[in-house]
Amino acid sequence: MQLLNDLVLVRNDGTRRDKTGTTCSGVMSRASATEWELRLSGQPTLTVHDNHWVNGERDLVLYKPTVVPEMPAALSNLHNRLRSGISDSAKPGELRVMVFPTYVDAHDRPRIRKSLTTAKISDQVGLRHLRELTAREGVRLDSAFDRPDLPPVNLDDPQNKKPLQHALFFPAADDETPVVAFVRFRIVPVLRHIGWLSPDDD
Repeated sequence: MQLLNDLVLVRNDGTRRDKTGTTCSGVMSRASATEWELRLSGQPTLTVHDNHWVNGERDLVLYKPTVVPEMPAALSNLHNRLRSGISDSAKPGELRVMVFPTYVDAHDRPRIRKSLTTAKISDQVGLRHLRELTAREGVRLDSAFDRPDLPPVNLDDPQNKKPLQHALFFPAADDETPVVAFVRFRIVPVLRHIGWLSPDDD
């Protein structure tokens, strides 16, 4: 799948990696990971793991191989960090992943922003890319929490008054959408920061 002019995402159907580790909730468990390769011309291939844990949890992470190729510190520091958990929504047959865009601090450490206005998250992830995601069948961007005091999430008229936590909701049978979203909001900002993607590559 062509995500950007220079960025391609490919599911590695021949590889499932079994491992033991700690889930996002801090529980020791075993996981079977589906691997996705992120290919960028002239740069080392990156690997995203979609971890399905025995205890029922699931998360996405930029996998850290035994030997990490030479790369800028900001990207190296993203490996095996800032996982994105995938959880059930209130609607049967639907899952959600929180949309927390990454930024890089003064010490080359990737960080996340949790609460943003819809206009700000559209600027950081890219309004066109969010619309492409929500154009998929059964996929929507909404507030992560159902509270009456929160403004509606509308990509046709993104509000810029009240920050809130956004989530992408998608059908449970859809394995591709959460990975594409994870690359968009977690990895691409770091690739832009280190200069592996040009600002014009949209």
